[in-house]
Amino acid sequence: MCGIVGYVGSREATEVVVSGLQRLEYRGYDSAGIAILNGGEFQIRRSVGKLSHLQQRLQEAPTHGHQGIGHTRWATHGGVTEVNAHPHRSASGDIVVIQNGIFENYLEQKGRLIEAGVVFESQTDTEVIAHLIERETRASGDFLSGFRRALQQIRGGNAIVAMHRRQPGLLLAARLGNAGGIVIGLGEGENFIASDIPAILDYTQRVIFLEDGEIAIVTAEAVRCERLDGTPVSKQPQTIRWDPVAAAKGGYKHFMQKEIFEQPRSITDTLHDRIDVEGGRVILDDLRLSDEQLRAIDKIYIVACGTAWHAGLVAKFLIEALARVRVEVDYGSEFRYRDPILDERTLMIAITQSGETVDTLVPMELARQAGVPCLGIVNVVGSQAARLSDGGVIYLNAGPEIAVASTKVFTCMVVAAALFALKLGEVRGCLDRATLRTYLQALLALPNQVGTILQQTAIYEQLAERYRHTRDMLFLGRGINYPIALEGALKLKEISYIHAEGYPAGEMKHGPIALIDEEMPVVCIAVRDHVYDKMLSNVEQVKTRGGEVIAIVNQGDSAVRSKADVVIEVPETLPLLSPVLTVVPLQLLSYYCALRRGADVDQPRNLAKSVTVE
Repeated sequence: MCGIVGYVGSREATEVVVSGLQRLEYRGYDSAGIAILNGGEFQIRRSVGKLSHLQQRLQEAPTHGHQGIGHTRWATHGGVTEVNAHPHRSASGDIVVIQNGIFENYLEQKGRLIEAGVVFESQTDTEVIAHLIERETRASGDFLSGFRRALQQIRGGNAIVAMHRRQPGLLLAARLGNAGGIVIGLGEGENFIASDIPAILDYTQRVIFLEDGEIAIVTAEAVRCERLDGTPVSKQPQTIRWDPVAAAKGGYKHFMQKEIFEQPRSITDTLHDRIDVEGGRVILDDLRLSDEQLRAIDKIYIVACGTAWHAGLVAKFLIEALARVRVEVDYGSEFRYRDPILDERTLMIAITQSGETVDTLVPMELARQAGVPCLGIVNVVGSQAARLSDGGVIYLNAGPEIAVASTKVFTCMVVAAALFALKLGEVRGCLDRATLRTYLQALLALPNQVGTILQQTAIYEQLAERYRHTRDMLFLGRGINYPIALEGALKLKEISYIHAEGYPAGEMKHGPIALIDEEMPVVCIAVRDHVYDKMLSNVEQVKTRGGEVIAIVNQGDSAVRSKADVVIEVPETLPLLSPVLTVVPLQLLSYYCALRRGADVDQPRNLAKSVTVE
């Protein structure tokens, strides 16, 4: 959840660090701070609340220097106070530390330090790390050795960055476990550290990623990596081809708005170079599973969290229908605790935007231990999930997604899942060339169809005004659009704070119907598919009980229009691809409702973009 930025070079470090933290605001945080090294002394500034409060503090008390670290914190140990904000200092003031993750055995280590006479200023586990590093540095006589020895005493998933005031020009960074990512940005006469790529895109696109148990020794002129035991590690730099401008709002009021409207482009980028319509083929160059391995699969587990889990539910419909393989979809946070059956005929698919969500990474590790291949559907190139995906990876190529509420990445996840389902169906002999061509042509039509939906926004502004005092909403869908009902409800609740529930429409009479009255708007997804008549019946049942119906329908549908209070039309596509289109109006509805209610659209309360602690 928290954000990390580090810099060493010739620029003013304050400017680099603060701008990087601004790029990471989407991760969610409640306090922020920086430490700049200048003339052998640390200049530390911290504040609670938004980054703007820290910037105000820096205007009042500027910092100067060419080396520094910064952090945005989401409170886990200790309350939201300035003294608990990062960076944290060792007792002598020689060492400062920032950390993402949870130090599981910190109380044990803290107790030993207190017995040795260390006095603590904060309630955080991070301060314990600073004191540990200082103790081990004194014992070994060397900062790097002390850093390494301290990390060997820490349990839990963490990303840690440290500086020593008597060793100018040096930053140390480490990754322990899967709970915190570390990316090193490579420059000319300068180098960068961050917890996520957007923080450093303004300065470099050449990066390396730390793996579990690795340390980076960073100076302005060089970066070298090693294991915790000091064994050297060779790292191959990667080039991130995101345009830095793509991480800015580009004239839109919010990142979420921008990302909703980027979907025609992002879907195109997901499809790019992966479709051969004439040959009736899907081309997945990064898939490492042979055709023989794909044919041998008889069970697929999909693991994901939040919006990605909804994409996983859509993927289940796609894979079972097109490739005839049984699929189970699990919350990543639950999979590890239910003793799943993993064998040689099983495939795991992990779906994650950031590739750093710990609840998704842990099942991937379980699959690796069981010898089960894992396919990643991931947005961030080189992320931990991508590296754990020994069965290959389908990169979404959606570019940075800054808003906490995922929009463009969700539709790209669904498109990527469709590509894999078609590939699997082709290899397993479930689809002939003509059918494949039909689906591939339909996929290629999606970007323009999404663009058509985005041309009409006035209706969502009207609905936002109409429902700005609404407290509850129900979303209904059937078949492959049931997950879209779930996704629509999630979007509305997480950014507008209107309580919303998504339900399979066939279950309406098994409970939710008791809630329906004139004060409960009901969103019904009723496109023309094999359950259309059933959805039409659900609309009638809602109206009979005084409910107000907002219907998502195909263009030209007069049957639903005659019954619903509000109708929103989407173009027609193949039923299995309809979620890509039906979700867009629900994204717009949630955005405009949040906007009308004065909510923080891009950074909803209590939420973070990348959940890196369990």
